[in-house]
Amino acid sequence: MEKRASGVLMHITSLPGQFGVGTFGKSAYDFVDFLVETDQSYWQILPLTTTSYGDSPYQSFSAVAGNTHLIDFDLLVKAGYLKKSDFDYLTFGDNPEAVDYALIYERRRPILEKAVANFLASAEGKKALAKFEKEADWLTDFAEFMAFKEHFDNKALQDWDDKALINRDSKVLAAYRKELKDVIAYHKVTQYFFFDQWLALKDYANAHGIEIIGDMPIYVSADSVEVWTMPELFKLDAAKKPKFIAGCPPDGFSEDGQLWGNPIYDWKAHAASNFAWWVYRIREGFKIYDLLRIDHFKGFSDFWEIPGGDDTAKNGKWQPGPGKALFDAVKAELGELPIIAENLGYIDEKAEQLLADTAFPGMKILEFGFYDTEGKSIDIPHNYIADSVAYAGTHDNEVINGWYENLTEEQQAFANAYIRRQENEPISEAMLRALFASVSDVTIVCMQDLLDKPAETRMNMPNTVGGNWQWRMLSTDLTADRKAFLKEITSLYARKNTFKAQDK
Repeated sequence: MEKRASGVLMHITSLPGQFGVGTFGKSAYDFVDFLVETDQSYWQILPLTTTSYGDSPYQSFSAVAGNTHLIDFDLLVKAGYLKKSDFDYLTFGDNPEAVDYALIYERRRPILEKAVANFLASAEGKKALAKFEKEADWLTDFAEFMAFKEHFDNKALQDWDDKALINRDSKVLAAYRKELKDVIAYHKVTQYFFFDQWLALKDYANAHGIEIIGDMPIYVSADSVEVWTMPELFKLDAAKKPKFIAGCPPDGFSEDGQLWGNPIYDWKAHAASNFAWWVYRIREGFKIYDLLRIDHFKGFSDFWEIPGGDDTAKNGKWQPGPGKALFDAVKAELGELPIIAENLGYIDEKAEQLLADTAFPGMKILEFGFYDTEGKSIDIPHNYIADSVAYAGTHDNEVINGWYENLTEEQQAFANAYIRRQENEPISEAMLRALFASVSDVTIVCMQDLLDKPAETRMNMPNTVGGNWQWRMLSTDLTADRKAFLKEITSLYARKNTFKAQDK
């Protein structure tokens, strides 16, 4: 990672635009230009994988396939696969500051189907798809999984009506493949659209000195192509239902703990293959990102295992994870990699040792540093180390304004004194100054905090379903004043992107 650098956390879905959700179109390129203009080095995003019930990018139908909501229609027009008249009469939501996932799911599909038909009608399209199929060895399994899932009214894998298909009976598979070949083709082509547009955007960012920090969830969904095609990698029963599920134990934030619902890995099976699937998964991640943040790094040292039928996380138990052996296998295959470890939450000696063994930079959350008014928190800047990535908060935390409103008077007074907040200075600006002044090599600011947004713009409330992942920026939000402030603190605290200094 670049020393003394900074960047912005802004998911693609939060970009402004006319399609009800952020896409890989003009607003994304404009965002890269904003990062260049303000001397940033990194654009951090959330997982680009498909989303399912609850709209979370951390609960995906695939560990690799892309979220087709992010495909830009204007770019498909430019490529010749759509006409403006195919969609310009439609609206994709009444609120430009929030994603209406149900509406865009309904209205985008017919438009994409038209684009797919035009793509497959061209010799150029067929050639491009054939090339993509050879490169993406995961594509056929994913496209079949999605086609079969739709055939069964989008039920979860374990609830499909044909149990022989759940178990991948070869004769049954062949029959469904023939019956649903057009739907399978749709899912293949839309994945082509996704990766074609994303990699073009990434190339543009890289050419302008901006690197992409991607995000890899530790777990996959029970309703996923991996569980369907590789059940031996998980602790499942004969019906492919999880025997154990992932989560977090009860703590000061939740008396029931967090129940995520993801199936637990059979780590013995992974070790027997020298962690081949993890090597593959991380290799795929670095095809589309420059750096990779691995979520819930604690789960690799030990993890909270909850009985599959439980409705709270209380009855879970700590179990040993794969530890350093997994990352040794990855390093042996892929070499040194720019990985960021999300080492938040309950961090004990085992987790600290694994972070030290891997030498990955961990994360610091400035908001956490002020709950203890004696200055003893590991997240207060005087306890930071250089080899770390610091945030005021992430997508899982309150925006600065909401966080500050919920502090006690004593905590507010301590925070104000510590960061030397000036009279009439917005708390968001004071916190970001303190963040950028910290010793951490890299600092990342959430876009809501740069824009001084209120509490209701929080991206995610962990352990809740519904009402999350919806926030969108307005095109008018990013003013000259906001740009100037970011550029100023980037320069003042020696985080300016040297790539652009040489390029100008």
